[in-house]
Amino acid sequence: MTTYVWDYLPEYRVEREDILDAVETVFESGQLVLGKSVRHFEEEYAAYHGVDHCVGVDNGTNAIVLGLQALGVGPGDEVITVSNTAAPTVVAIDAVGATPVFVDVREEDFLMDTSKVEAAITERTKCLLPVHLYGQCVDMKPLQRLATEYGLMILEDCAQSHAATHHGRIAGSMGDAAAFSFYPTKVLGAYGDGGAVITPSAEIEANLRRLRYYGMEKVYYVVQTPGHNARLDEVHAEILRRKLGRLDNYVEGRRAVARRYEEGLGDTDLILPKTAEGNTHVYYVYVVRHPRRDDIIAALKERYDISLNISYPWPVHTMTGFAHLGYETGSLPVTERLAGEIFSLPMYPSLPTELQDKIINAVREVLNSL
Repeated sequence: MTTYVWDYLPEYRVEREDILDAVETVFESGQLVLGKSVRHFEEEYAAYHGVDHCVGVDNGTNAIVLGLQALGVGPGDEVITVSNTAAPTVVAIDAVGATPVFVDVREEDFLMDTSKVEAAITERTKCLLPVHLYGQCVDMKPLQRLATEYGLMILEDCAQSHAATHHGRIAGSMGDAAAFSFYPTKVLGAYGDGGAVITPSAEIEANLRRLRYYGMEKVYYVVQTPGHNARLDEVHAEILRRKLGRLDNYVEGRRAVARRYEEGLGDTDLILPKTAEGNTHVYYVYVVRHPRRDDIIAALKERYDISLNISYPWPVHTMTGFAHLGYETGSLPVTERLAGEIFSLPMYPSLPTELQDKIINAVREVLNSL
């Protein structure tokens, strides 16, 4: 049987009764759109992060889109971010009419190199968009200093960092707003698409609520400013409410898998994840490095039926869809080098022990055969 990077079925089998009860609760409630499940989830998710406001939306990409728009980012503005991220980060910037500006990353932990950010700031820069990648946070203090000095907004991309912390602050609580995805693979995942934006600002929250509902506010059918149909649905909100109570357990399960990988592979020439100073890591994905990455992946598939993933094989600035930005090969050397070496080992909290052993043993055997 093929071993995959992610599988929701072991978790579902354990939680099935509660998940189906969540669905039944919504179906029996008499309200299927923007009802009490969404409202309660928003309250509970905001409280979990120690902020005042949360607005549920339909997916993580629109969480970034609406987050940017709520911060006033639009055509003519520039947003500084990274290229080693899921394409939706950059697609969202493009969707609001702004221009993405890329800075390189740190080789040791794949996170935004904040020492490169100030040189990228221009008179058109409106927002800094750090991506808390793979399960841990970008160094936020330099970004907060730059935002204050240059009058910039900060939108945190937290799609991969639910419950991660940075010097005691939880991901999503360190900027003007933060965007989350609840895609099923995430640390906190729904059974389909979902997203949210959290913010300490009542003004930004009001902007978000208008934007997610066509641009309407108190009077339905009257658009105040053009918006979107981007509502989080009741079923996913109720499921997420149930799962939010288990989020800390999911994180501990992922850390246990990470510890097992470190114990089993720490003496090989595979470069394992490094947790940055001041961070706690939630291991959304377990990203390793090796110069013969492609040979390793091919051998694991052929010999052991283990299918692995690469997050991400093509930096966004190298994609044809963003060729108009004018980034040439070599413009982000660390990002480009990492893209040729990184790959992900299976990672989810319900990963069975016997599969962990299979993966560790297979990886060791392949490395020894290179």
